[in-house]
Amino acid sequence: MAKQKTAYVCIECGAEYSKWQGQCASCKEWNSVQEVRLGSSRSAAPLTSGARSGFAGGLSRQVQDLSEINLEALPRFSTTFAEFDRVLGGGLVPGSAVLLGGHPGAGKSTLLLQTACQLAQVMSVLYVTGEESLQQVALRAQRLGLPTQGLKMLAETSVEAILATAEQMKPQVLIVDSIQTMHIEELQSAPGGVAQVRESAAFLTRYAKQSHTVLFLVGHVTKDGSLAGPKVLEHMIDASLLLEGDGDSRFRMLRGQKNRFGAINELGVFAMLETGLKEVKNPSAIFLNRDAEAAPGSVVMATWEGTRPLLVEVQALVDESALGQPRRVAVGLDAQRLALLLAVLHRHGGVFTGDQDVFLNVVGGVKVLETSADLAALVAIVSSLRNQPLPHELMVIGEVGLSGEIRPVPSGQERIREAAKHGFQKAIVPKGNQPREPISGMEVIAVSSLSEALEAI
Repeated sequence: MAKQKTAYVCIECGAEYSKWQGQCASCKEWNSVQEVRLGSSRSAAPLTSGARSGFAGGLSRQVQDLSEINLEALPRFSTTFAEFDRVLGGGLVPGSAVLLGGHPGAGKSTLLLQTACQLAQVMSVLYVTGEESLQQVALRAQRLGLPTQGLKMLAETSVEAILATAEQMKPQVLIVDSIQTMHIEELQSAPGGVAQVRESAAFLTRYAKQSHTVLFLVGHVTKDGSLAGPKVLEHMIDASLLLEGDGDSRFRMLRGQKNRFGAINELGVFAMLETGLKEVKNPSAIFLNRDAEAAPGSVVMATWEGTRPLLVEVQALVDESALGQPRRVAVGLDAQRLALLLAVLHRHGGVFTGDQDVFLNVVGGVKVLETSADLAALVAIVSSLRNQPLPHELMVIGEVGLSGEIRPVPSGQERIREAAKHGFQKAIVPKGNQPREPISGMEVIAVSSLSEALEAI
């Protein structure tokens, strides 16, 4: 009789063990190690003969010199969305595997369906749905007013059947929605488990590499907000994209977390309309919809997203605390860095907030992941504490050090020019980012310490 292979796999991080144990030694999670049956030792490869023959002759194993590799054989092509192309690094690369994740209702399927319908007019596209019926996808396409001619649809969850169909059809773009619903017949575990997700993604990615097919995988988001199975998939795929957006906001942010063909942390902005997702070509304008009358605790800063600057509004609210331990809440910024900045403000700025609740928020749901927002956050906090509004035409950037110095930020010149383009007339910047030549219509105040910045406002 064939011997059954068994492994013990952590469903949180994908770590494997020879026997069951209560706590995973890798991610420290309890009761996350489960038994997975891998099939019999006699079993052959779970692919059809056609798929196996395609694998056998897919990749060239000849040794080549790096300078002799032909780069013109794999030209990029557009997704028909400029913002989508920006996040991908300039477009789609044949043979690449792209993982698109996001919360339920963020618009993952809508974005890929719009892209597939447009690409199907000029090339071969296969859309595989494992969660919805073909009628549901057709109704969504009809509601969005998309061209449906030419797009090939397949409702299937078996990886073997998908690859067999792909071998016959040979699509240029293959979309799988979603990877958590796919399964391989040889594995006895349920779809969505670590073993099924890993093996399904491995087979699909291998086919994409060998046939030069662009592969899109849709991934679910777990309850803690991270992409399901990230440790399992992040080494297999070429690009990992996350579609962010609150349910009560019509704006969606597509952020690149990993990209072998472009810059990471690139940001694409879309608006969810009745006709689907529409790209926002000037994202700074949507985040600067401010009241006509200046309010205390509000200031504009320029963050750097991928390869372009983005103007966002930072708001602060400082109020007397009724608790023994005042609250420190930051939305869109690092909450731990907020406590650090308040200590620097007290030590080097002479402003005490130890008995005040401090709340920080970045308008529009943008997450500022860099330290260039330090000075803007402190300026907004002082403005709210003193109940003194700042002028609308002011823009602030700068990193604050522990000794109270204002450090320069990368691409400072481009940030200042972006602010001037949107009508800002004053800018408080680090002395290291002071422009060499005057910028028309912009008064630049260069500071080297926190005390100088507070005097400037």
